[in-house]
Amino acid sequence: MTQVASAPSVFLTDRRAAATERLRSLELPSFRGRSGWEFTSLAKLDLSLPVASAGEPAQASEISEVEGAVITLTQVGDQVEIVGDAPEGVTVTTLSDAATTHAEIVERHLGTLVDEDDVFVTRNDASWTGGAFVHVSRGTQSTAPIALRVHQQASGQQQAFRVLVVVEDGATAEIREVWDSGEAGQDGGILLPVAELVVGQGAHLRYLSLQEVSEKTWILGSQRAAIAKDGVIDWAVLGLGGGDGRVHLDVTLEGEGAEARVTGAYATTRRQHLDYATKQIHAAPRTNSDLAFRGILGGRSTAVWSGMIEVVPGAQKIDAFQESRNLLISKKAHADAIPGLEILANDVRCTHAAAIAQLDQDQLFYLRSRGLDDPQAKRLMIEGFLGATVARFPEGDFRDLVAGAIDRRLEDVLAT
Repeated sequence: MTQVASAPSVFLTDRRAAATERLRSLELPSFRGRSGWEFTSLAKLDLSLPVASAGEPAQASEISEVEGAVITLTQVGDQVEIVGDAPEGVTVTTLSDAATTHAEIVERHLGTLVDEDDVFVTRNDASWTGGAFVHVSRGTQSTAPIALRVHQQASGQQQAFRVLVVVEDGATAEIREVWDSGEAGQDGGILLPVAELVVGQGAHLRYLSLQEVSEKTWILGSQRAAIAKDGVIDWAVLGLGGGDGRVHLDVTLEGEGAEARVTGAYATTRRQHLDYATKQIHAAPRTNSDLAFRGILGGRSTAVWSGMIEVVPGAQKIDAFQESRNLLISKKAHADAIPGLEILANDVRCTHAAAIAQLDQDQLFYLRSRGLDDPQAKRLMIEGFLGATVARFPEGDFRDLVAGAIDRRLEDVLAT
């Protein structure tokens, strides 16, 4: 099924008008002038680019990340194609349509997790069309993957993509969100993605956020999840493209017994710059979060990870961990890792770790002495470093998907 995004509901029309008005008073963050923007300058960002409109989802190139999905939603410009059938108890449609067909759910959740004072969230709110909506009804056990894709088919445009996922109490789902560029989109543009993930009581969501857009594309996005009592999110975040920008990734553990496991990996080369700002918010007692990011940096690329664990008053007996480890494979690559803690309770366990290092020359020498040439030795060391990321997922299709995407990217990084 292919469609032009439908006419928005009154609710969406009012939201868009409010966001357009709000934009008048919001300024772009100034480089080093606002906390969190010390490493990413917006001086070369061109917000006069036209908003992507017409597109041909059916002509989007095939990618392995959506293979095996029981249903795939692809958006190009304001055109949306949905292929496949949703499992029983699951709804997959455009967010525009859902605002009418599932008005109560959309109106209850849309915009509740993201920061509406964020200028890029507001730009998304003012300009998105189509979008993606996934609703998993109470108690539904959906193990078949669902794919949501925004495809950059042309260069020189800005595309806002909005996602709302609601997994009701006791339900299970696996969703893959993919941002990618076609051959005609390799000269870049701007991507403004926003996702809100609502995980109900006792529910379990496995979520993949994979970006492999053009290395000339700006990405300025926000993805946030809220986990209810005894709910679980297992979230994989892969940064395998992109030229510049910043992405916020937050999880809020709202109910006792909630768990969040966030695993990130990126591989950069040439002059790429990736900036991830993560936050683990413990808003209830007896909650657990575990976040680990690992990066490989080559060429003159740069990467930033800044993480914060927040524990609100009364959120006792929580266990939170965050780490960022970076391996530099060229002398001109650079990484910054900035962990942070804000703890307002006194019976907690919160730990963090950060490391940045070059390839160990002694280890390289040892491998070469065992008959490997230099490229083989480097590849083996890098695979070992990123193997810890892949090993965080249980054996199966999801783990193989993550490993395959990283492996393909390493081919390009090591070739430059």
